[in-house]
Parts: sequence; structure tokens; C-alpha cells
Amino acid sequence: MVVDRMKIMSIIGTRPEIIKMAPIIAEINQRGINQVVLHTGQHYDKEMSDNFFRDLEIPAPDYNIHVGSGSHGKQTGNMMEGIEEIMLKENPDIVLVQGDTNAVLAGALVAAKLHIAVGHVEAGLRSFDLTMPEEINRKVADICSAMYFIPTEESAINLLAEGFSRKNLIITGNTVVDACFRHLKIAEKRGFGENSLKDLNIENMENILTLTMHRAENVDVKSRVKNIVDALKELEEMNIIFPIHPRTKNTLENFGLFDELNNLEHVHIIKPIGYLDFLLLTSKSTLILTDSGGLQEEAITLNVPALTLRYNTERPETVTAGGNILVGSDKKAILDNSRKILNDDGFADKMKNAPNPYGQGDAAKNTVDAIEKYYGEGLLNITAPEDIMGSFARKMKNISEDISVNDFEDIENALIHMVFDGEKMVFPSDELNLNGMMIIYDKRE
Repeated sequence: MVVDRMKIMSIIGTRPEIIKMAPIIAEINQRGINQVVLHTGQHYDKEMSDNFFRDLEIPAPDYNIHVGSGSHGKQTGNMMEGIEEIMLKENPDIVLVQGDTNAVLAGALVAAKLHIAVGHVEAGLRSFDLTMPEEINRKVADICSAMYFIPTEESAINLLAEGFSRKNLIITGNTVVDACFRHLKIAEKRGFGENSLKDLNIENMENILTLTMHRAENVDVKSRVKNIVDALKELEEMNIIFPIHPRTKNTLENFGLFDELNNLEHVHIIKPIGYLDFLLLTSKSTLILTDSGGLQEEAITLNVPALTLRYNTERPETVTAGGNILVGSDKKAILDNSRKILNDDGFADKMKNAPNPYGQGDAAKNTVDAIEKYYGEGLLNITAPEDIMGSFARKMKNISEDISVNDFEDIENALIHMVFDGEKMVFPSDELNLNGMMIIYDKRE
């Protein structure tokens, strides 16, 4: 396939985006495809410097528009202005955005308005909580996209339920797996680079509980954060490592909870640490306690049990698989599950050995394979329709013969939206045998 003229623009803005896009950026470079990397500068600190890209063994961005922090509206508007100028200059064939940040929202909107194909990496995730700005961002990005690179079948079904065509949904696995495998090798080769972790002698420490906590619904609500702190105080059998977010530290201080937590012998509050150090710390942990979305994925990839300090998650596959338990800010749930993981080997092993719903580390390859295919078939061209729209009817039917999704669609001039096997919804892949299933489909007249 000829891809020498194809140009891919990758937009990144935060540390998690860089981490998850690194395998895709590396795969694109390895294939010799023309690539432009645009950094919005949504977050900027030493982790976002050229050293970070060098540590991950990917090239530094071609552009950085240095947006910085600000309100959602101001930050997104500034991003859109800067991104549009560069897109007009570079004229890429496809723009890749990853996840659910304001950079994703801005990049997807600008590209869609310019009639440039958008590829949403990690599409289809849903928390079903519209109070989360991330939920708004990911839903808008999906509306703007032409290609959907989806981590799991469950996320694909979310998109089908919202009316998106199965033809553009590509279940790739999640690049978090690629990133964990790729970057852990780099981290292990380098070893701990942070003095705080070296001083704690992590290598010889047992029963490590790594804690992250930064979401407003936890740290800004005194009753919730106090419940969490009270649970931590009683977990004396654990070595709790807490790389604290500056905002979380300020909130704990304002609530009068920081000193009582910091004075506990089994709690080690340290400054925020670099990604490679944190990945190495995670891999050596007995348990992860977090309200992060990405860390739920990393934990199940690294076979580390996770307890999530939230009441919902856009990563429900980790819970269904058995590697993650939602505990909210419930003190009893935190204590009971932490101690069960620590003291019940069978329970802990079941969580450690939970099947990874995000694939085996080939998501970047699958993603770039799909982009090459779409480019080669001219499917990245966004043009006005030339055919007058015909009518169609949405129908439901029970299938009682051996017939594949592809064959049914060809014979009936139809597009299948949903498939129900009697117990659950399943993704209508091309070769799926529909015998015994109920389908919802559009019949073109």
C-alpha cells in the first residue's frame, strides 16, 4: 500500500495523552509515514520538556502552542485558534486525538470544521456522568470523528447504542497496554531516578499501597476525603506511598487533614514523581488505591489489584474482569477490600490474574494498519454527498439461519446496528454468525 504521501497529525496536551500516544507515534515513524506532532501545552512542567519525550524514546513535538492552564472555555478557545492555524498550514489527511481532554475537544472540533478526518484513539468510553467535563469531551470527539479506535467490545457497543455505524468502529485494544510494556522496559533499564523513592528503599519494601487522589469529587468534599484519610490511618500493615498532587495537598491542608496523615509512620507522602518512576513503583505495588482513570488500566495490565475511589468508571471492563473494585469514599469498603487483598491469597491472585480486557499490546499496530487501509481506499476524504439520500426503515428481526453480518447486509441492502444473543449485546463483526440472534438494522429502500 502506498502511504508515502499520507500525512498524520497527532495532537497531545497532557502527560497521559503523550504516554498513550507514544506507541502510535513510534509505529507511524517506524513505517516512514509523514507525521506532524502538535503539543497544545495544556500542561507544562519538567515532565513535558524535551527530556520526557527523550525518556519515552519518541521525537519531541513539531509544534507547541503553549496554551497553559485556564478555564475550560478560555483554554479550549485558545487551543482551537492555535490548532486551526497549524492544521491549515500542514493540511493532514487525518488528525489523531486521544482520550477525553480539552485538547481532544479542540482538535476534534477544528479538524471536523475543516473537513479533515478525525481518528479518536480510545473512543467509546462512557462514565454516563455528565457532571464530568471528560464525559462531554469524549462524546463530542466521537461525534466529530471518522475513525474510532476502540479499546474493547463494550466501548464499541456504547457507540452502536448512540447510533454510530459499525463500519467505522475498529476494536484495536488499548495503547495503554503497549505503553506499559514498552515503557516498563525503559524504566527497569534505568531504575528509580527520584531521590524520594531511593530514600524510601522501595526495592526492599513490602506491602506497598500506591495512592493517587486528585478528582474534585473526592478532594473538594471534606466528608469524602476525611473518610478516605480515616481508612488510610487504619491501614498500618501497608506501606502507603502517596505522590501528592499540589491541589490535593492544598485541600488537605485547608481541611486540617494533611498533618495527621503526614505524621503517620506507614504513610509516605512524596512530591509528584516522573512517569517512568511511577510506572516502576506501580509494578512493585501490592495494591493501587486511586481515582484516576488511566491508572485503572495500567494496574490490570501490570497485574496489580486496584481499588478505585469513585462511584462510577468509564473503565467498567476492569471491574467486570475482576481486577478492579469500585469503593467510592466508603471507609469500610476501602479497609475490607485492602485487607482481603493483603491477607487472602486466593482473592488477591484472582485479581492479579484477571484477564486484561485491553488486549495484548498490539493496539498501535492495529491502529496504524487501519489508517493505512482507509487512506488506500480513499475513505479519509471528507466530501459533500453526491447521491440524493434515499429513505430507510429501522427494523428488528430474529435470525434463524446461518448467515454472517456481511452476507446479511449485502443481501438485504442493510446496515446492522445492534445484535443481541439472548443474554447480552455483542459487536456485529463482519464474520459473526447471526443464527439465533436478534438484530436491529437499517433497511435501505
